[in-house]
Amino acid sequence: MKITAIKTKKIVPNGDNLLAVLDAHLPPLRERTVVVITSKIAAICEGRVVRIGDAEKADLIAREADYYLPSEESKYNITLAIKNGMLVPTAGIDESNGNGFYILWPEDPQRTANEARGHLSRKHSLTHLGVILTDSTTAPLRWGTRGVSIAASGIKPLNDYIGKPDIFGRELKVTKANIVDGLAAAAVAVMGEGDEQTPLAVIEDIPFVVFQGRNPTEAELQELRIAIEEDLYASLLRGAKWKKGGGGQGNMP
Repeated sequence: MKITAIKTKKIVPNGDNLLAVLDAHLPPLRERTVVVITSKIAAICEGRVVRIGDAEKADLIAREADYYLPSEESKYNITLAIKNGMLVPTAGIDESNGNGFYILWPEDPQRTANEARGHLSRKHSLTHLGVILTDSTTAPLRWGTRGVSIAASGIKPLNDYIGKPDIFGRELKVTKANIVDGLAAAAVAVMGEGDEQTPLAVIEDIPFVVFQGRNPTEAELQELRIAIEEDLYASLLRGAKWKKGGGGQGNMP
């Protein structure tokens, strides 16, 4: 696998055109390539920013989250939230590299990924092209952030090993490899989290990725999500005192 981070020629201003930014910075793309875009640059281009001082961050989190735990329940005064079926701190709202603004997630991350894939596929005359939108999150009982996919288009998100043998012939019962999050984590590690100014990346030489040549269906999107009552960590998730946010997707058991 080869990952190339791409530095922008300038700091992308609020309200810029994402597709124009991609055209200005991406090299000629080849078949079976995945383009990685940080959610932050996509949100900036959409104008999904709020000037610090014009609103309280806690209020923005409550508005954007589906469910959240108030920050006072955290030792670090950080709000843990569920948004778009994902467990993420602060509902993805961040002020780092924001130049005085809170930066939200794109309004509809999946639509953004689909539009970027369609545009780049047409521009470069490609059939097998993937796009992943990333953000950074944390994992329980582990220090440090890691990249995660908040939307992907053009590639199969999971490689299903159920029913296949391991190296000793034992049939695998539950194993599904999360390809989109694996690629996101690797790409974000290369792109960096500070002042690198590399919000784009190109991933090549990925024979394990299944390209689909189209946007994902709603059924395929749901394959990546686990209902809380079916999750391995259900007892922990259901035991928390979640508050309903303005995002309001799904029902908390």
